[in-house]
Amino acid sequence: MPRPPVQRALLAFVCVAAFWLGGCATKPGGVPPPPSLGADGPPDAAPRDVLATPDAVPRVEPIRQGGPNNPYSVLGESYTPRTGDEPVRERGLASWYGRKFHGRRTASGELYDMYAMTAAHRTLPIPSYARVRNPANGREVVVRVNDRGPFHRERIIDLSYSAAARLGLLAQGSAVVEVERLTFEQIRTGSWKRADDGTAVAVAVAVALPAVAAQPGVPIAVAPAPVAVAAVAAAPPAAVAPPAVVPPPAAVVATAATTPPLPDDGARARALLDGDAAAALAAGTPPPGAIPSADPGRAYTQPARGFWVQIGAFAKRQGAEDVRQKVVAQLQHLAPLLAVFSESALYRLQVGPYPTRSDAHGVAQSLKQSLRLAPMIVERR
Repeated sequence: MPRPPVQRALLAFVCVAAFWLGGCATKPGGVPPPPSLGADGPPDAAPRDVLATPDAVPRVEPIRQGGPNNPYSVLGESYTPRTGDEPVRERGLASWYGRKFHGRRTASGELYDMYAMTAAHRTLPIPSYARVRNPANGREVVVRVNDRGPFHRERIIDLSYSAAARLGLLAQGSAVVEVERLTFEQIRTGSWKRADDGTAVAVAVAVALPAVAAQPGVPIAVAPAPVAVAAVAAAPPAAVAPPAVVPPPAAVVATAATTPPLPDDGARARALLDGDAAAALAAGTPPPGAIPSADPGRAYTQPARGFWVQIGAFAKRQGAEDVRQKVVAQLQHLAPLLAVFSESALYRLQVGPYPTRSDAHGVAQSLKQSLRLAPMIVERR
């Protein structure tokens, strides 16, 4: 018996729908769909030997104002990130996060790279650096903190896939570790390096890194939850490494800040002054000419090689300190880059060092516009 027209139309629609649904179940060529984001884990095939991934290279990067360093609340818990340059030592559980968050934004606005040596911490400054040690096997790594988490009370740090692999944490998912924040002073003097490292202390010159601002207080990455284990008591103080060898003083060549910047380098320098990029300083101990400040949060540096922006030269120390306070009040992110040096019977307030003249020129122009100053570029060779 022939079907009515309505039944024939309905049957045809069902057949077409079944065909299209069957075609979407797999991709052309029989390639299965990507794994669900509901489960985290290691990559299907690591593109390189993660055990050979080098440590993050510590640099003095200005602590970002606001954003990921604002107080925030997650899962009913409130957290207040640290914004000072104080030492921190912790002992507790570490976990790791992998492919689920690979390529996604971190709390810093940077993209998460599971193969980089990075970490997430609830309250350490963003950005900052930390040494993480696995006491079970003696392995340790240096990571850059650029994310927030883990939001489980029993854990203290979330490691990238590479950092976890080097510490031997991949198999069990979590393990007890010791975390030590590396302070600005440790980075500058090179004392963060182990005595048996055998490598020279690298000079980290200022480099601007673009970053996309993330919403403050929004958790970006949470690691897979392992079996809960009670937090371990605080670790004993770590041994102090011997100080690094101080390089010879650099020669000074002063020039007017009139050299036109290259488009890219100048833009990076202006982004740095606006607080949208990270900057690095040279390693080394404060020289005899460095002038201490009454501000305990004041960052110290030595007159390292590179291009410095001189804000002013003063007959009295107080004059340099007064202007420094003015700069910090309006441009707080420059605080770690400022230094006062006693040279040729003058107290010189400078910011730097920068790797290129155009970088320094961009900062000088921004200072001129923001503070109505007449800075000059000083090259130290």
